[in-house]
Amino acid sequence: ARREPRMSERKQPEGDDEDSERFEEFLESFNQLELLETHRHLIPVGTPSGWSGQSDDEEDEEQERSEEWYEMQEKRMEKNPEKLLLWAAENNRLSTVKRLLSEKLAPVNARDEDQYTPLHRAAYSGHLDIAHELVAQGADVHAQTVDGWTPLHSACKWNNTNVAAFLLQQGADINAQTNGLLTPLHIAAGNKNSRETLELLLMNRYVKADLKNNLDETALDIARRTDVYHYLFEIVEDCINAVSP
Repeated sequence: ARREPRMSERKQPEGDDEDSERFEEFLESFNQLELLETHRHLIPVGTPSGWSGQSDDEEDEEQERSEEWYEMQEKRMEKNPEKLLLWAAENNRLSTVKRLLSEKLAPVNARDEDQYTPLHRAAYSGHLDIAHELVAQGADVHAQTVDGWTPLHSACKWNNTNVAAFLLQQGADINAQTNGLLTPLHIAAGNKNSRETLELLLMNRYVKADLKNNLDETALDIARRTDVYHYLFEIVEDCINAVSP
């Protein structure tokens, strides 16, 4: 198989011994790590480096840069407080959420283009403290996106059980259906990482496991089809059998 020749194997121009000697000297003194350090600014952002080592000091510095990056993002969005609130809820910036709400700079039920609220974003990101603060400030636990998803659907999609439990405590509808008639139980039933959330939902006395989506499937049908934790539905076996033909 053909391969690209190494730099030292490439043929040099004939008749120029001085250039050849300089080329050989360059090869002997060439240091990739040194070049990386001196020309790092020429490497496009996102380009992977061949250097994988990282000292503790570098890791600490990266964490500091990360915090600086968050602060920089917040400054950029200060003139758009609703956008900032949505972003802060998703990125677990509790102090920013509290400030925006206490100073009444943004409504607690602000919406993005898909009608997600800050509570939706906190729910799918698993930020329980943010969810607590939003609900305490009047966030709507029944708010729906353009697809009919509630914050509880969002929490169940990503197996954020603590947030889901909190939303249920705050009166979220466990049987709320999306535009496609999916309940939170349907959503959790198709998730391979949803055992804790499925147990939470199935042990709730108000869950209606027999509800069907627009494909005429129950949550158990989805669990059986995807072979994910279908045995957990034995918890509500009596309910399922009652509606079976």
